Amino acid sequence: MKDTQQPGQVVLATLIEWLRDGRFVIPDFQRNFEWDTSDIRELMRSIFLDYYIGNLLLWDGKEENFDTLSCIPIEGFEGNDHREHIVLDGQQRLTAIYYSFFAPDIPPPRRKKRVLYYIRVDHFMAEEYDKAFQYESLVNRITRMQEDLDWQFREHIFPLYIIGDEDRFSLSNWLQGYKNHWEQAGDSQQAKNAQKFAIYIQDLIRKYQISYIGLGQKVALEKVCEIFTKINSQGISLDTFDLMNAMLSPKELKLRAMYEKAAPRLASFSGDDRLNIRILQVMSLKLQEACSPRYLYYLVPKSEKQTRDSRGKRQTVVLVPDARHFVELWEDAVTALEGTMQLLRDPREFGAVAENYLPYTTILPAFAVLQMHAKSLAPAQRIKAHHKIQLWYWASVFLNRYKSAVDSTSASDYRSVRNWIEDDSDDDSKEPDFVSDFKKSIRSFDLKGETRGGNSTYRGIFNLMIKAGPRDWVEGFMLQPDNMDNHHIIPVSWGNKNLERGFVHTILNRTPLSAETNRQVIQDRLPNEYLPELIGSAGKEKVASILESHFISGDALDILLRKPFTDKEFDAFVTERQRAILDGIENLLVKERLELPPNLRALQDGVKSVEMKMRELIQEKLDGNAELIPQHIGRKVKERIQRGIHKNPMNEERYDKLSNILEYFDLMELHQLMENKALWSRFQETWKSKQTLEIKFGQLAELRNALSHSRQIGDVTRKEGEAAISWFGRVLKLPDLL
Repeated sequence: MKDTQQPGQVVLATLIEWLRDGRFVIPDFQRNFEWDTSDIRELMRSIFLDYYIGNLLLWDGKEENFDTLSCIPIEGFEGNDHREHIVLDGQQRLTAIYYSFFAPDIPPPRRKKRVLYYIRVDHFMAEEYDKAFQYESLVNRITRMQEDLDWQFREHIFPLYIIGDEDRFSLSNWLQGYKNHWEQAGDSQQAKNAQKFAIYIQDLIRKYQISYIGLGQKVALEKVCEIFTKINSQGISLDTFDLMNAMLSPKELKLRAMYEKAAPRLASFSGDDRLNIRILQVMSLKLQEACSPRYLYYLVPKSEKQTRDSRGKRQTVVLVPDARHFVELWEDAVTALEGTMQLLRDPREFGAVAENYLPYTTILPAFAVLQMHAKSLAPAQRIKAHHKIQLWYWASVFLNRYKSAVDSTSASDYRSVRNWIEDDSDDDSKEPDFVSDFKKSIRSFDLKGETRGGNSTYRGIFNLMIKAGPRDWVEGFMLQPDNMDNHHIIPVSWGNKNLERGFVHTILNRTPLSAETNRQVIQDRLPNEYLPELIGSAGKEKVASILESHFISGDALDILLRKPFTDKEFDAFVTERQRAILDGIENLLVKERLELPPNLRALQDGVKSVEMKMRELIQEKLDGNAELIPQHIGRKVKERIQRGIHKNPMNEERYDKLSNILEYFDLMELHQLMENKALWSRFQETWKSKQTLEIKFGQLAELRNALSHSRQIGDVTRKEGEAAISWFGRVLKLPDLL
C-alpha cells in the first residue's frame, strides 16, 4: 500500500481545468449530491478566505474499473469527459465547486430553479464576509447577472462562473472591466479596491492548494471499497467542527467525545445540527468578541493570534494556554447554552416551549454569552441586565436580525448589548439603535401576512401568546407545554373557500390550544357554531375572560359570533386581534415593569398568602397522607416533580411528604382536590358551599394569572379578585390581607 498511496496538492486553477475536462468521475456506490445551497456558499467562503477544505481521496482509474463501478461524471457536467480520477472522498466538495464555477443549468438539491453564486466585492473588500458570499435563484436576476456587465460592475457583483467559463468572458477581462468602470466613474477608492480584488483573486486561483491522496491503479477494487466504507461510515461531511477536532487531537483533546457527552444537556433544541459549532462560538465570543470560522481556530491551545493593543501596537497573544483551560471554557459554554435553552423554553419567560417554536437557533451563542456576562455582575445590577437582554432578544426576533450575517451580528450585538448592560443609568439614549427602532416601529408591524410557521416574527408572536398564559377554552386551566398545539381559530376548510390563498394561515388566526379542545369542540366548525355552546355552559363573561388570555378581546369575540360569517368578518377579526397583540408586545415585552406597583404587590402577596394557607389546610385535612391525592391530579403533579428531580437529584427523598408534594400544585389543582367527590366531606365544614367556592376560586385565579403574566388588570378583574382574597382570608382565619 505504501507504494500506491501518494499524497499531493493541486492548485485551484489546475483543479478547475480538471473539472472542465471531465477528469473526475463518481462511482455508483457513492451517494447523490446532497449539499444545500448554503453549504455550497460556505465552501466558496472557505476557499476565497484561504481556509483548508480537507483532503480528497482519488483513485487513478482504468477502463475496467470505470465500467465495473458504473462511474458517471460529476453532476452537472456536460461535454466529452476525459475520465481519469475516481472520487472516493470529496464528491460533495468537488460537485459544489463545479456548481459554483461552471453554473450548470440544473437546480441544486431541494431547489426547483437554477442557482448562481457570486461575491459582493464591496463587502468582500470591507471584510464583511458574512455578506460577501451570496447566491441568486430568481430567473430575471440570473439573466441579468449573465448578460449585463455594467450592472455587475455597478452592483459590485462578481459571478463565480467567470472563473470557470473561459469561453464567454475571461477572468482577467472581467477584473479589468470592473476596475475601468470605477475609474471612468471617477471613484478612485472603488478603483483601488477593484485593483486589490483583482490581485487577490488571481493570486488565490494560482496558489490556493487542495490536498489529496492518490491511490494508484494497482490498488485492488476490494481494498478501495473497504477504504471508502471506513471513510464514509459516519455519513458526516467535513466542516469546521471536524477540522477543530483534528487540530485539537494532538493536544489530547477529543472534541467529538466531549460533544457526545454534552449533547444530552442540550437536548431541548437537539434538532439544530450545528449545536457542536455553537458551543465553540460561545467560547470564541467570550474570549475575542468574534465567532466566525476563522476566529474559532484561535481556540486551539497555544495558538498565536496577531492583534493590536490600546495604542495600536501589534502584539502576539495566546487566548487558550493549555488543554485544561480549553476544557474549562468548553464546560462554561455548555452550561451557558443549557441555561439559555431552559430559559427560552420557559412559558413564563420566552415561550419557546418546543423546538419548532424557537424563532432562531442562530441566536443561541449571543444569548448564552450575554447571560454569562449578566451573571458575572453584582446582584444589584442583574435585574436591569436581564431586562435589557430580553429587549435585545425580542427586538432581534421581530426585526428578523438573525436570518443572515449571523456571525457578524452576534459579535456586534455582544459588544453593544454588553456595553448597554454595564451602563447602569436609565438613559434610553444609551440603548442600541435596533432596540430603539423596535420600540418605535411596533405599531407599524403588519402581522396579517405572517403565514409561514418558520418565520421568526410568526414564531415570536406565538411565543408571546404562550408567555401571556393562555387558558384552555373548555377546562379553563392554564395550558401546559406538553399539551399545547398551534391551531386555527377559523377552520382551514372555510378559509380555503372564502379567502385569498393562504390567508387563513395568518398567525392572527392561530392560537395555542390543547389537542382535545381542538378535536372535541372546534373540530371543523366556525366560531359562531362552537362558541355559543361554551357561552351557554359557562356564561359569556367567563368565556370572554378565557379568550382574553389568547389576545382575543371582547370586540373580537363579538365579531366571531356574527352570522353570517364572511370574509369581511374575518378581516375585521384579524384587524382587532392584531391591535390586541401589538398592545401585548408593548405591555409584555417593552413596558415590562421591573417590579409591580405597591397596590398590585399587595394583591400578589394576598394571593400567595391564600395559596399557602390552603396547602396547610389540605395537609391537615388529609392527615399528611399523600396517597389520598386523586389519581388524575397526582399524575400531572408527579410529572412536574420528576422534572424537578431531574434538575436536582439530591432532593428526591423530600417529595415523599405531602407538604412538599403540595408545593407543585397550582391554584386550580388545589381547588380540584378539595372539591373531589371522595374528599369533599373533609372540606365541607370549612367551605360550606361548593358553588361559592368555585366562584371565588375563579375570581382568584383570574387575578393571579393577570399578575403572573404582566397582563393589564381591568377594574372588574381587580375588584372581584380583591373580594375573593377577602373572602378566603375570613374563611381561613387569616389576618387582613389588603
